[in-house]
Amino acid sequence: MVVTPQTLFTGQQLRWLPVCASTNSEAQTLIVQNRASDGCTIITDFQTAGRGQRGNQWEGAAAENLMLSVVWQPRFLAAAQQFRLSQAVALGVHDWAAALLGSDPSLKLKWPNDLYYGNQKLGGILIENSLSGTTIQHSVIGIGLNINQQVFDNGTATSFSQVTGRRYLREELAARLLESLERRYLQLRAGQVGHLRQDYLRALYRYQEEHLFLIDGRTQSGHIVGVEEDGRLAVAVGNELRRFGLQEIRHV
Repeated sequence: MVVTPQTLFTGQQLRWLPVCASTNSEAQTLIVQNRASDGCTIITDFQTAGRGQRGNQWEGAAAENLMLSVVWQPRFLAAAQQFRLSQAVALGVHDWAAALLGSDPSLKLKWPNDLYYGNQKLGGILIENSLSGTTIQHSVIGIGLNINQQVFDNGTATSFSQVTGRRYLREELAARLLESLERRYLQLRAGQVGHLRQDYLRALYRYQEEHLFLIDGRTQSGHIVGVEEDGRLAVAVGNELRRFGLQEIRHV
């Protein structure tokens, strides 16, 4: 398959594999072998061992969805600034999705970086960073997006095809996605951190809305008030402002 994104570097070195265990693993292998340029991209039709956040396995039908990994070298970021990259990537995916769906208010980013339509998941992101001292040496950006799949074992998942009633040409979508990702990455590299943060909060799922969360094994009511620089979710629970890491809170 041919993908020709109009980018400076993202996707200019590209491999499209019929099948692999995990595009993130393929990308990591290329890094170890010193064969991955900045922007190197691996796309596959099917992953046998795709993985997501919280140690979950990624569900995806063969040749129906977009499953890819991008290698970047964000050496301008300190290790403590990893969430800035997560925001930029999530916004790149959100921008791309908004171009397909229009200004649909149902399209949101669920913290930290899942793509949602209403209360159903359209896609997910897994970023694996390797550090050199106090800076990020390489980042492998794993992205899985439900494009044409019609049946899911997980009832909370949906696809762009289910939302719109259309089928999509994945090669074209892949090119546009790589362009969208690079635009947001270049914003990050240019130091536009405040702009990215504001856009992320505007797109954030259930931001400043009262909802139920699973906290400390109990269902509690609260509302999201922001996201810390280190990526922790700030939630007002009763009269207390609390901050949570990835494994410490779940939406109900």
